[in-house]
Amino acid sequence: MRLLSLVLVQLGAVALAIGGQLNAASLTASVKASPVKPLILTKVQDLDFGSVTLGPGVWSNATVSLSQGGSFSCTNANVVCTGATTVARYNVQGSSQQTVYVSAPNVTLVNQNDPTQTLTMITDAPASVVIPNSGAKGVNFSIGGSVKLASTTVAGTYVGTFNVTVDY
Repeated sequence: MRLLSLVLVQLGAVALAIGGQLNAASLTASVKASPVKPLILTKVQDLDFGSVTLGPGVWSNATVSLSQGGSFSCTNANVVCTGATTVARYNVQGSSQQTVYVSAPNVTLVNQNDPTQTLTMITDAPASVVIPNSGAKGVNFSIGGSVKLASTTVAGTYVGTFNVTVDY
């Protein structure tokens, strides 16, 4: 009787396993992976506004600007601009046809003769660029900016650094 009970229990377990499989369901899901090359950012050239001579009198809000496309504007009657200007230029390399987002916050420029004197340069940078190929050439992009000057701006060379970040 004990053997018969054991056989019946085993048959019941097999039937339960088979019945469980008859009610089983399976689904498939797609899997996608898109590996991208790491981004490499290189500085190609620095930004230079040239020389700006301040006019006499009391005045404010004279804007000197250099667009990311290289257009220079120094049209206020209170300032005279001379010398060569250059936009900041960077190169980014990565995966082909990928959009790269560019971040370039405003820059604090510090007077090299008097570090207590500063100017704020409002940057003009592209929001994004597309890498044309995966080769070593990558793509170049430019950053310009603008500063506001006043008759009270202390003379001297003002210098600052960009904090440029790129990301997919």
